[in-house]
Amino acid sequence: MSLDRSVIGREFAPVSLLVTRSRLQNFAKATGQADPVYLDADAAKQAGHRDLPVPPTFVFGIELEAPNPFAFLEDLGVDLRTVLHGEQQFDYHQIAYAGDELTASSRITDIYEKKGGLLEFIVKETTVTNQDGARVAVMRSATVVQNRPGKDAS
Repeated sequence: MSLDRSVIGREFAPVSLLVTRSRLQNFAKATGQADPVYLDADAAKQAGHRDLPVPPTFVFGIELEAPNPFAFLEDLGVDLRTVLHGEQQFDYHQIAYAGDELTASSRITDIYEKKGGLLEFIVKETTVTNQDGARVAVMRSATVVQNRPGKDAS
């Protein structure tokens, strides 16, 4: 299977998430974060924050709140059983906090292949903004699609 390069530039419907303290605390615990700044609002305020700060990589999960976060792959005809998470990059512009509403807006920026087409890479860029429209972070991710010639992907 060869992915249609004409989808480069395709934008997706934005996904928004109200960031709550409990969501941040659960994320911090799940990722092994022991720093009280990410767990206790008073500790965060004593450290100079206005509330619990959003921990690194939290913004990755915003799009996972969509009803079907992998619809863009299905729309490309990709069998999800052939997909690997290739890489992830985060560029942070400012700190987000509990109480902020973050919106993730994504688009496909590139599609390329390696290994004679056995591996195809879908590069997606996601800009995360807060309720004031200020840029919080930009994420770049590569999804790897494994093509297996002559074999069923099952």
